[in-house]
Amino acid sequence: MARPRRAVRNVQAPKNGPILAGMDTMPPLDPFSPSPGAAPLDPGLTRRGLLRAGVLTGGGLVALAVAACAKPAGAAWTFGPTGSSEPAAAGSPSPTSTAPSAAPTAAASPAMSHAPSASAAPPATDHDANAKAVVDRFLGGESASYPIGNQPLEPRLDGGVKVFELTIDEIEHRIDAVLPPVAALGYNKSWPGPRLTVTEGDKVRAIFKNNLKESTGVHFHGQRLPNAMDGVPHITQEPIPPGGSFTYEFTARTPGSHMYHSHHNATDQVGRGLLGAFIVQPKAPADRYDRLYGATQDIVWISNDTLGGFTINGRGFPATAPIVAKLGDKIVIRFMNEGQMTHPWHLHGVPMRVVARDGFPLGSAAFSCDTLGVNPGERWDVVIDCDEPGAWAFHCHILQHAEGMDGMYGMVTALVIQDATAATQLRLAGAPAFACVIPTKV
Repeated sequence: MARPRRAVRNVQAPKNGPILAGMDTMPPLDPFSPSPGAAPLDPGLTRRGLLRAGVLTGGGLVALAVAACAKPAGAAWTFGPTGSSEPAAAGSPSPTSTAPSAAPTAAASPAMSHAPSASAAPPATDHDANAKAVVDRFLGGESASYPIGNQPLEPRLDGGVKVFELTIDEIEHRIDAVLPPVAALGYNKSWPGPRLTVTEGDKVRAIFKNNLKESTGVHFHGQRLPNAMDGVPHITQEPIPPGGSFTYEFTARTPGSHMYHSHHNATDQVGRGLLGAFIVQPKAPADRYDRLYGATQDIVWISNDTLGGFTINGRGFPATAPIVAKLGDKIVIRFMNEGQMTHPWHLHGVPMRVVARDGFPLGSAAFSCDTLGVNPGERWDVVIDCDEPGAWAFHCHILQHAEGMDGMYGMVTALVIQDATAATQLRLAGAPAFACVIPTKV
């Protein structure tokens, strides 16, 4: 069955900036705010030259991308943009509707289609124009237009206990600047929820207030917990009712990369955004990634594949941000899969050194690869030596999750490794800079 054509995919972006028409305007939050006084892109700089030099300058970014797809009313759920027989039209208006999309449910799963349309590909000129339009939006800094999730939440101290207070909320969430917002869920009104970071041995108290119209429960995935704190309604606790609260108390025993998420109506609730990162730093400072590997960035990368399609940290290409590093840097990425499918992450240009799985160090079993499959529920930590300058594609290698007849979408971003000389020349020429500081210490 041919899928309905979506005109928004043919929007041609301005060559020197993102398409923002029709989006909800909101002030960008750190760490995605453009550097003060950044000049517009110099028209004399070619797009190819910018890519070669690693134009997007600044500090590190948490870069995670989202699928550009929403379920049309009365249609089967499909992922990925469709082809079009019309050429891209510069300045085409974005949709005027801002009504949230209907949330997917478990009953809709059998109707999901992840394969590209079987219809004939559009003429090459159409594909090229559409593909360039989304890349121009990415290079124009579309990601900087949005607040982001995954922000660290500082606990308050109650004696020797670290206390986190979170709400569970209904939210409207934008996948990118063109698609209308979707009816999502979030902890503290963000998708992903706040990043909770503690140290091995800390006593933790996490208080969740349920502002939803339905019940829920919270599971700290990967932690060794007292049974009563495991967060599975009807097994270890009663559901948290609308308007109710539940307090989870435990000692952080398992260091490494972990998650917290709903464990009640989970296909729907996790699929709509009830997910977040729970990082337990090793008690010994020498075992932490900044000391152990000299990491200058510690990046959380949470994938999902339900509401809004294929997402990384709740956004989709071209609204994903590049990971920006300097030549010679070492960075850590913590892959976390909160979706229902495997996603093999492929990095062009430089290999990844895989050092931990599900929070457990691999030690002498560490290995190098350029494509790493991450199954649902798994966490893999990798170290990347940024030793090859350029803008390197970084994407899921199930191709239907990353690219179609209208170009790239969904689980795509880039690792931009700056050569110091080229970056300085581009800044002097007026190239934009996106600044971000990602804490690497507790």
